[in-house]
Amino acid sequence: MPIRLPSCLHMLAGVAIAVAAGAAQAQAYPSKPIRWVVPYTPAGAYDSIARITGEKLAALLGQQVVIDNRPGADGVVGLEQVAKAAPDGYTIVIGGLPTHAINPSLFRKLPYNHITDFAPVSMLARAPVVLVVNNQLPVKSLKEFVAYAQARPGKLSYGSSGAGMRLSMQMLISATGIDMVPVPYKGSAPAVSDLIGGQIPAMIDSVPAELGFIRGGRVRPLAVGSAKRTPVLPDVPTFTEAGVPVESTLWYALFTPAGVPKPVIDRLNGAMVKILAMDDVVKKLADTGIDASSSTPEELRDYVKSETAKWAKAVKEAKMEMIN
Repeated sequence: MPIRLPSCLHMLAGVAIAVAAGAAQAQAYPSKPIRWVVPYTPAGAYDSIARITGEKLAALLGQQVVIDNRPGADGVVGLEQVAKAAPDGYTIVIGGLPTHAINPSLFRKLPYNHITDFAPVSMLARAPVVLVVNNQLPVKSLKEFVAYAQARPGKLSYGSSGAGMRLSMQMLISATGIDMVPVPYKGSAPAVSDLIGGQIPAMIDSVPAELGFIRGGRVRPLAVGSAKRTPVLPDVPTFTEAGVPVESTLWYALFTPAGVPKPVIDRLNGAMVKILAMDDVVKKLADTGIDASSSTPEELRDYVKSETAKWAKAVKEAKMEMIN
């Protein structure tokens, strides 16, 4: 006569089998190349971070890491592909401020849920924004810039090269009460070209994008959006130091599709933590104004939620038109 186990023992046996299967999968992972989706064009910060760290990831895991650029709709095209990929750890994606904090409030409907359809792995890097003005503008500090703008309500414009940059400027506008007119650009390059040429007086952009122009004396930096000064611009104060409580930092992080087994997530996280502490990786990123920064998956999940709330408020205050 067969022996029947109590239902609770059946459940415990099932859990044990699942845990063993997950551990075995993690031990065997990876057994084939990993596709790393970059939802933006080559040569930008997202692409550079993925290639610098991806090379190290391949060496640590013993498998090729293939960078796959899938630009479009400010990251939506690439993110959609990853959300629909098999949850096996062989498709990963670099996301950040636009994809996982701003787009959910800016797009009327996304083809995925930025929290439930992705599993956080680790923070990768951070880069502050910087307020820059053209050399013809008669201001040398943030205080002088605010006073200059307050004396000319609605008469000054600023370059807007993306939702993140426009919203960063909106936070400055809200904090100071100045009235400026946004001039939209399709990218940072044409915006900074007009800034240097005097067509626009100011813009907020990322430090990596502006660093060469600042060092070449072609634009004047007034303040950075990080909590503390960036080492590549040690003489430029933070907004808070300059008297305006604004903080805006670009961030870059690693995600997989939701459902990837935890042991695989932990393997990827452990590798990225090691990589982001390597001296040569830290230096390569730092030379362009990017700070290497790792985290636990749980820390990244909480950060995404807090950033989503923060930027939803900024989108509302900016009265930005929703994207269909």
